[in-house]
Amino acid sequence: MKKLFLLFISLVLLTGCGKVDKDKLIKDFKDKVESSKAYSLDSKMEIYNAEDTFEYDIKVYYMDDDYFKVDMVNTLSKHEQVILRNNDEVYVVTPSLNKSYKFVSEWPYNSSQSYILNSLVKDILDDDDILFTMEKDGYSLKVDVNYPNNANLKYENIYFDKDMNLKSVNVYDDEDIMAIKVDFNKIDYKANLSDKDFSVDNLIDENCCNTDDENKENNEGNGEGESSEETSSLKDIFYPLYVPANTYLKDKETVNTENGERVILTFNGDKNFVLIEEVSKEYEDFEIIPVYGDPLMLSNTIGALSSNSLSWSVDNVDYYLASNDLSTTEILTIADSLNRTVISEK
Repeated sequence: MKKLFLLFISLVLLTGCGKVDKDKLIKDFKDKVESSKAYSLDSKMEIYNAEDTFEYDIKVYYMDDDYFKVDMVNTLSKHEQVILRNNDEVYVVTPSLNKSYKFVSEWPYNSSQSYILNSLVKDILDDDDILFTMEKDGYSLKVDVNYPNNANLKYENIYFDKDMNLKSVNVYDDEDIMAIKVDFNKIDYKANLSDKDFSVDNLIDENCCNTDDENKENNEGNGEGESSEETSSLKDIFYPLYVPANTYLKDKETVNTENGERVILTFNGDKNFVLIEEVSKEYEDFEIIPVYGDPLMLSNTIGALSSNSLSWSVDNVDYYLASNDLSTTEILTIADSLNRTVISEK
């Protein structure tokens, strides 16, 4: 009888040890991330904007002392941008334009970032009411998110396989519509990284070499010394599909600058704002532009957000939106609505 009792206790203990519940899943994921001195990951992100889907290949690198590097490539346009954090400085580098915005920012800690492991851990620890679900192929956690610049985003479902390996994250808005999806293809919690992997100087040197090669190819294809009108003249003007109520386009002005055409759209009414569009300038020497604000992820690019303005570049066009009346969410909504605008006449 005693042997049977001991056998029963052993079976209970073994079964209990193998059971995965919310606390065990959270602890396992938290320990993996927090014990990692350096990690790297490959993922694919999809952003849903109305009927459009924007896809990115994302590589993330992290090292102790708050070093982060995020390499993002739009799979359709091949537009590449790199977010780099080191020594309390944050850069958003656009290699094709040979320029970077430089921020004094708390990124990535001041907002949820669905593709960064540290941010997912922070979201989990900040939520006292997490929903744990047994899925067909693993487990999931429903967690509140913090997107101060996009109040429409409310929660995320974080999915793990049966071995508690992170697989994907889906972010939903206040209408339970999926807005962001991230699939993790590979995570290395013991990555071999060093300070030079997070050096903006090294990134600039790599960019300069790549830019020289691209320019050489372009010159060989177009004829060296030839210039194109497209480099200084806007092909089309884009108008936002979303404009706040009782706000209307009052004026459109086209001016010529030393870099090419600039179009200024002025909207007046309950929410006044100005939208500027001009051909992007490709700098010969790497240009670093200081910004008082934060990096902000739009549907198809990363912008530079300040207290009352947003700057971004898409398809060789620079955009600048400024207003003292708009909220940050309204600025973001107007900017994203340009991605869905039908091409307008000049």
